[in-house]
Amino acid sequence: MGDTKKESRWWIWLLVGLVALCGLPVTFLAWGAYSISEGGREQPVDCAEAMEFARGRLPAGAEDARCTGMHWQDSYITVDFRMPRTGVADWLKTTYPGGEPPASCDADLCLDEDYGQALYVHVKVVYEDGGTALVHLTSFDV
Repeated sequence: MGDTKKESRWWIWLLVGLVALCGLPVTFLAWGAYSISEGGREQPVDCAEAMEFARGRLPAGAEDARCTGMHWQDSYITVDFRMPRTGVADWLKTTYPGGEPPASCDADLCLDEDYGQALYVHVKVVYEDGGTALVHLTSFDV
């Protein structure tokens, strides 16, 4: 009778070991699949929250604002809006006073603000007809 108890315990420990060996990888694979499919997908976000993440606010004359975010290991926010061309320079100086023009710019105006290890913001402005400017802002945490 003593040998039977040892054999039944052996099978229990074998079952626990198999569940641990098989269950953990399956759990990690399921978490990874979810993270890539849901967390890594660009989704619409509230523009006030997106601009708060980018340490700024939409200017008073902003129109056609569209904001998206993508979160997985880092957060990546994109904000697009139009505003009067005459107010762009003042808005940039007020919103990102430490911003610097990048080495190259494929738009009418570009600005980079680097908050060190916490956040990076890139603003690209394209002047349009009718005195408007299309502003494209991207920011991500590192």
